[in-house]
Amino acid sequence: MSIDGYFYHEKRNSGGRTSDGDLAYEVLSVVAEIPRGKVATYGQIARLIGREKNSRLVGRILSHAEYYGDYPCQRVVNHAGRLTPGWPEQGDLLRSEGIELKDGGRVDLKKYGWGC
Repeated sequence: MSIDGYFYHEKRNSGGRTSDGDLAYEVLSVVAEIPRGKVATYGQIARLIGREKNSRLVGRILSHAEYYGDYPCQRVVNHAGRLTPGWPEQGDLLRSEGIELKDGGRVDLKKYGWGC
């Protein structure tokens, strides 16, 4: 299956369908706007694209972001500031941007959260 077929979903407002490419680029365009030294949550990104209940879909799209280009996916964490499981480099990438990690490898969202 192609990556374009992977995220194919119903578009709620128009009753039509939208391709994963459209949705992926919508998500990734938000990710590209996250400033260096800040983080956003999956839920925050879902809200920004008008799909507040689709934070898991945002995570799934980000897990395939390499197919779409170079995006700062390291700047996306879960609602508690936890890093992505199975991606040990994420902490190093965030530290290189000046983001300090708390004990347990979490990001302080009050300090480093993207306020948009």
